[in-house]
Amino acid sequence: MRIITGTARGCRLKTPKGQDTRPTADRVKESLFNILGAMVSGRHVLDIFAGTGNLGLEALSRGAASAVFVDQATSSLIRENAIHTRLLSSAEIYGGDVFARLSQLSAAQRSFDLIFCDPPYHKGLWQRALRVFDTTDLLAHDGILVVEHGADETVLPPLSGLVCVENRRYGHTTQLSFFQWQSYREEDDA
Repeated sequence: MRIITGTARGCRLKTPKGQDTRPTADRVKESLFNILGAMVSGRHVLDIFAGTGNLGLEALSRGAASAVFVDQATSSLIRENAIHTRLLSSAEIYGGDVFARLSQLSAAQRSFDLIFCDPPYHKGLWQRALRVFDTTDLLAHDGILVVEHGADETVLPPLSGLVCVENRRYGHTTQLSFFQWQSYREEDDA
């Protein structure tokens, strides 16, 4: 696994040993960042269930202003990867329970332009995270939430403000769903 482009282009990222992890494949990551394009530059990023920090570090390498990483088990690995890619100065890295950290970030009135949510598949975590984002202001009004989930995980939880604006499948294992605020979409369409 490596950073594809930007200031840290070609840097290889360390991966956890002996853990049941599923890092985002380079081809899926490349497709994701091709979709996002120039929307990454200058943005404030949140990367939850961050694993190696792959997505947030790629965003920083491509010009994102800052990134907050949250993962219960791999915060020290994310720090190593941020140091290796020379992106640590733009990163905040937290361990502990992801949902407790989301509650703290919300209470601190933090808001993010771009959120990556890549939890383990088939545990209901992406649906739970969607409900949190739907009921807080963590996603900026014009922000984009990208959720990576299993190709067979298609049931969305009830949402009152967020809408899925795009969905892409990658083989038989992975899909990316893109969410924005319905109110922003309506303004954009007007």
